[in-house]
Amino acid sequence: MQLLPVDLLMDQSELFELGKVLKTFGSKGEVVIFLDVDNPDKYRRLDSVFIRINKSFIPFFIEKIQLKPKNQAIVKFHDVDNLEDASVVTGCSLFLPASVLPKLTGNRFYYHEIAGFDVIDEEKGEIGTIKRVLELPHQAMFEIGFGEKEILVPVVDEVIKKVDRKNRRLYIKAPEGLIDLYLE
Repeated sequence: MQLLPVDLLMDQSELFELGKVLKTFGSKGEVVIFLDVDNPDKYRRLDSVFIRINKSFIPFFIEKIQLKPKNQAIVKFHDVDNLEDASVVTGCSLFLPASVLPKLTGNRFYYHEIAGFDVIDEEKGEIGTIKRVLELPHQAMFEIGFGEKEILVPVVDEVIKKVDRKNRRLYIKAPEGLIDLYLE
């Protein structure tokens, strides 16, 4: 198996993380992947993915994909024909170009899409910029940078009032007293 880095063609900012290679499966080069998506069925016909290996994004073409329960799938990549080749990608993250994602409208958004948005709270006004969305076990949280401080706000419909993509702003109504906890 020959690995050719494509860093000159694809930058991580142009990609979204689709999931992860969990383990090898059998002796013919197949792997079990986890699809970190709401609807794995939409990815049933994937032709290829990028796999991050040693900080490079390598394209892998899919020969066969078989969806399984719990957002998992068994995948056979072209030119990955044995356990040794499959073990090279085990534990690696899978990526797709962000351009293949359907455009979301209204208050729906992809977590990677809103990094860098300014956050305006109904009560406190501008409170900072979204660094990222933390996907914690029971609740996703906006990680908002406010000077040297960090504010965590739950990602729930009741909090999100408006997503302004044009001006890169997120309008929220944080739970009462939450922001004050961070600013004291």
